[in-house]
Amino acid sequence: MRLAELSERSGVSTATIKYYLRERLLPPGRRVSATQAEYDEGHLRRLRLVRALIQVGRIPVAKARDVLGAVDDDSLDPHLRLGAAVWALPHEPQPDAADTSYEPALRAADALLGEVGWGFSREEGETSPAYRMLVGAIATLHRLGYPCDVRHLLPYARVADQLAEADLQLVGEQESADGQIEAAIAVTVLYEPVLLSLRRLAQAEESNRRFGQGG
Repeated sequence: MRLAELSERSGVSTATIKYYLRERLLPPGRRVSATQAEYDEGHLRRLRLVRALIQVGRIPVAKARDVLGAVDDDSLDPHLRLGAAVWALPHEPQPDAADTSYEPALRAADALLGEVGWGFSREEGETSPAYRMLVGAIATLHRLGYPCDVRHLLPYARVADQLAEADLQLVGEQESADGQIEAAIAVTVLYEPVLLSLRRLAQAEESNRRFGQGG
């Protein structure tokens, strides 16, 4: 397909597509003349991912380029490619090791991962941005005096286990390895607002059952 068709099918303007090409967020098309190139379904799929990262995830172009670089690193197996791409995503501020709540949070995070049997995540340890983000979140709870021991955190981890299974089921529906990696990143970015909104809706339902007219 030519640029105009790619624009029409993706809903992205030709000017924006050209910008993505210049910024190396989108691979170049197959050159058919000095001024024209052809694009394929892979370009269409990549455009959707770029839009998810930049427009929905609000990820800066430079950071999006890092994520896509990991997606395209076919020297790695699919698991490592996915891990590298997810690690390249922006994460919440990391914990301060000087904080007095840091060590209790570290112990709680390790105990939680052990309780749910997440051996791989424990092996990654402090090198994982997601692990450090968890420690930082628990440290904040600890510092402000909110419940944050394993008993309180375990239900959230078990739900997260089910969510991960649903995520990877969606990813597995993609036919190609590249499509699976791209879908995994898109699901990570696009479904987080879904999870937040569903949690708040569920809280409203449960509050009504417990304290409102539904009770």
